[in-house]
Amino acid sequence: MRNHPIIVQKYGGVCLETPAKIRAVARSLADLHGRGYRVVAIVSAMGKTTDQLIQMAYQVSPSPNRRELDMLLTTGERISMSLMSMALSDLGVPAISFTGSQAGVMTDDSHSAARIVDVRPIRVREELDRGRVVVLAGFQGVNPATREITTLGRGGSDTTAVAMAAALKAERCEIIKEVDGICSADPRIVTDAKPLRRVDFASLSEMCFWGAKVLHFRSVELAQSQDVRLVVKQWDGAKRSTLVMKEVAGMENGKVLAVNSMARVEYVEIDCKDLNDGFEKFAHHLKQNSLSWPQLLASHFTAGKAGMMVTCDSEWLDALLRTLEHAKDLRRQREASSSVSLTCFGGISPELPFRALQVLGQHGIVPDKYVLSPHSVSLFVAVEKRKDAVQALHSLVQQT
Repeated sequence: MRNHPIIVQKYGGVCLETPAKIRAVARSLADLHGRGYRVVAIVSAMGKTTDQLIQMAYQVSPSPNRRELDMLLTTGERISMSLMSMALSDLGVPAISFTGSQAGVMTDDSHSAARIVDVRPIRVREELDRGRVVVLAGFQGVNPATREITTLGRGGSDTTAVAMAAALKAERCEIIKEVDGICSADPRIVTDAKPLRRVDFASLSEMCFWGAKVLHFRSVELAQSQDVRLVVKQWDGAKRSTLVMKEVAGMENGKVLAVNSMARVEYVEIDCKDLNDGFEKFAHHLKQNSLSWPQLLASHFTAGKAGMMVTCDSEWLDALLRTLEHAKDLRRQREASSSVSLTCFGGISPELPFRALQVLGQHGIVPDKYVLSPHSVSLFVAVEKRKDAVQALHSLVQQT
């Protein structure tokens, strides 16, 4: 088996939410193994397990210790990997499961939001060479200095898959979803969203940063930097896939590829002497309350106050708001909003923000802020207007 090509496949929680689905995925892995590939399967926690564990943690403690939260959350992926290995064994396929630490995923010491610093897949290579399918728990690793278990944050299983594919020099890394590859919008919001069969790394990274659930933007950046061949496939639909490429030939610059959104963006105001002082106070507040860093979207300083726009999962945001109720220099500035983003190939056109505002205005939606990046324009609207805004702006995708 030593010279056979390696394929890394990552399966999301929806693909694994029931024992029947786990057995179905095992049959697919067995087929791939039977065709001569060396197979590494990265698994997420079953269904909504991670969400349920987070909710349980916050029911026990209003600000759970981040080290202990990591210990709790890693159990979700351990359940999936063990069950998958059992299912493969029942099919007569030799298999073994590993945690992130056993697989050699080395991270920094940031609990709840660790970053991979190295991958040493010694045991993974040994088992692949013995002809086994290796099932790995995604989303987790170990800090080599402290020997503490860490988690990689939301989308961490995607990052695990890409990092492992790079370390093993895999033929390709396949991200298996229940949706039709990457689409021009969330199909649950826009019923006629179009599948994108090819997309470049830069555009996909922007789409994921601004709310596309198909991948975590960190994994896209890692795949590009490590030259990993990345494919997003629909579960049980080999022809329905999206190939992520360095460049997409023949695509027009400025073409609107997709509309994505973030359901909830919170605004924090900080009393401070300058922006640097504001960030220091925010960092101290997070550390004091065992909160990891959120995704920061924008910040500004005016007249002794810094404003920060942040997003994260709902449980984290709820926990932040609870801590702000008792904070001296920090407070919630205003009600939450939602972001709606248009991502373009090759950079946004100069008139796109105006066109987007016009379209939203025709539907009675008035954003109160927009943020520009090289490939995206993001507008911020009332939470209750988010879905209407996504549906309205999707017309710009169809017209280009």
